[in-house]
Amino acid sequence: MSESMTARTYNQHHVPRPYIPGRRRLSIYVAWSYPAEAGADVTRLDDRFSTMTEVRRVTWPAYEDPRWSDPLRFQQGIAGGLELFFWGWLPFQQFVEETTGYPVPVYQRVDQAGFHTPLDERVLADTDTLFVWGLDHMITGQDATPGEIEALRDFLTREGTCLALGPHHDVGASDDMAVRDMEYHHHGDALVPRRQRFGRYTRSLMEGLGIPVENRYGLRPAVTDGRKSAPLSIARDLDTKGWLEGVSSFNFHMHLPHYAVTTDDPNVIHVLGRQPIDMSRPPHPFTEAGNTEFNMFLWMPPAGDRAGDVIFADTTIFSSLFGIDESLRTFWNNIVTVK
Repeated sequence: MSESMTARTYNQHHVPRPYIPGRRRLSIYVAWSYPAEAGADVTRLDDRFSTMTEVRRVTWPAYEDPRWSDPLRFQQGIAGGLELFFWGWLPFQQFVEETTGYPVPVYQRVDQAGFHTPLDERVLADTDTLFVWGLDHMITGQDATPGEIEALRDFLTREGTCLALGPHHDVGASDDMAVRDMEYHHHGDALVPRRQRFGRYTRSLMEGLGIPVENRYGLRPAVTDGRKSAPLSIARDLDTKGWLEGVSSFNFHMHLPHYAVTTDDPNVIHVLGRQPIDMSRPPHPFTEAGNTEFNMFLWMPPAGDRAGDVIFADTTIFSSLFGIDESLRTFWNNIVTVK
């Protein structure tokens, strides 16, 4: 089969969206190889997603309806677990389409059918806000090419563009088994193994673009009222663009990355939102070092030849799997309508 001249979304070819002033075009790029993730050896304990059977066992009875549990209707292996992501993103896609009038294409670096879609003009030409979600296990070897880095650099020279990076957690980076076990008991999610390192693709993008951020750990956020995340500590004086205007908290997830800033220059990147850590949980090396909050939302304002914004927000913030409330909808609206 010949290569298509348009980028491939989930089993269809994308129809380019025309530019209309005042209406943002959002695109999602999932930086994984679906076959590599779905085909992982289920006898391997670390660095893989859960099977749907494992999800059902741990979250019982949440997914015991036949539409999830019947193997003739829903895949029960790792592929079934991956499909839950697509289900979870749908409300965000629908919200964006209702707000902007544009559909939100979901690209995959390598999709279910093995089609490889790099970040190039087919993806970027009709995009104003690009989400790159780092859900690739590092062992699958997803690295941004020099061409992709250059394409993103060119994309960010366009006035009004935004690159939203969402590398997921990096659990168990240490080779010390005791440290990895400590991290596991801190977050407390039975579906996350002692080692689950995500985001090699986004890390390579950040290195290539000179963005001084690393995703580290998987930290348990503090909660109020059961499973509602505690309010963010927000640097509203730095939020001159209003990213977090009207926002108090994000949705709850058991293990979230700390977006560590690796430069001492305070003008390069602003930490706008910090998430309090659940200090009632077993200790973690990060809390033992004296930390009570982790970096949750970052903004890198335009500078030099880069006219576009760069923000950091975990993928779970855009998934209905972890709850939606008015604060989260306000955040989504801010992302969609930012000037």
